[in-house]
Amino acid sequence: MDIIGIDVGFGFTKAYNGKNSVIFKSIIGDASDIQFHSVFTNSSPSSNLHITLDDKSYFLGSYAELQSSIREFTLDQDRLLQNYFKILAVAAAGLCTDSFATIQVVSGLPVAYLKRDTRKLMEAIAGVHQITFHHIDGKSIKKSIKIDKISIIPQPIGSIFNLIFDEEGRFVEKSLATQKVGVVDVGFKTTDLSIFDHLQYIERGSTTMDTGISKCFSIIAGKLRQESNINIELFRMFKFMESGVIKIRGKEYNISGLKKKIYEHTAAAIAADLSRLWENDWDMDSIVLTGGGSVELADYLAGTIEGNLIPVPKNLDARFNNVQGYYKFGRHKWGHGRLASGQASAEKAKEEQKEKAEPSAEKQAMPELNEEKAGTPSKGLSWLRRKG
Repeated sequence: MDIIGIDVGFGFTKAYNGKNSVIFKSIIGDASDIQFHSVFTNSSPSSNLHITLDDKSYFLGSYAELQSSIREFTLDQDRLLQNYFKILAVAAAGLCTDSFATIQVVSGLPVAYLKRDTRKLMEAIAGVHQITFHHIDGKSIKKSIKIDKISIIPQPIGSIFNLIFDEEGRFVEKSLATQKVGVVDVGFKTTDLSIFDHLQYIERGSTTMDTGISKCFSIIAGKLRQESNINIELFRMFKFMESGVIKIRGKEYNISGLKKKIYEHTAAAIAADLSRLWENDWDMDSIVLTGGGSVELADYLAGTIEGNLIPVPKNLDARFNNVQGYYKFGRHKWGHGRLASGQASAEKAKEEQKEKAEPSAEKQAMPELNEEKAGTPSKGLSWLRRKG
């Protein structure tokens, strides 16, 4: 049984199962017959996403952006869950799995939506899904995906799990697991500010702000509309923001200076909200900076956030931080022994018997990660397990 981390964001959809990773823009478009495919067409699976799900065909991601006449993209949480999440999540899972697969999924929600939307998300993707992937060479591959178990966790903690667990779900960075850690998760639409004390979620120090990178994109798109009278969709802004130059109707606009000012303002706004929210949390050990938007804002945030800041490594794609953490938590939660060899399973059983006689230092330091006993109050991460 495979374990997959799935992160359906407003900007990008990501999935990771320890072997395969996939990322594509969270865009859904109508499917149409393409009369000709150039030999220069990108042949990667996520670049030409054409699927059929529930008897309806769609183009997804950059393929929808390029080829669809009607493209759907949203920054509304309710619309994302109701109309987009299932299509994007099942497609991402299908790209990572074999033709017939039973999988266990870990996904996340912004902290402000966690209690409200957990059940909606689980109901959207639970069960068996028949999906067909249509390739540009004319071949089609049908897959049957059974989503057997689902665990929904606070989105930002995925990045902590990515730091403290290895690919097998074993602890490799125990210090963070025993610290009071703040997380600044800058996404496309939202920024999550969260505190985890010994991995226990702290409600009073956690919130979701509508201050994501899309707000920066929107301001710049508005300025360009004033100059050119052209309305630019936000999902088309990514490559222009990276280069700092956009060409409209043959005229070139340099947006580097404007981008810098807006990024500085956005970073200052996030830092100000963080300072107010965490005013009494001066005993924070570390602050993790994560999320796809953190790459653009990292240099601006570094000078405005006080504390021991753990930045995004330059050589890693920060957009995968949460989803890789989801996967690693899944391995920890459901047991790496299930996917290991029989010998590894036997060794694990011996270790567990030994631990019963003499608890390990790891479990003594982090009792909230132990299995919940019947009839005892839950604390720490036990509530996460109940959702699986």
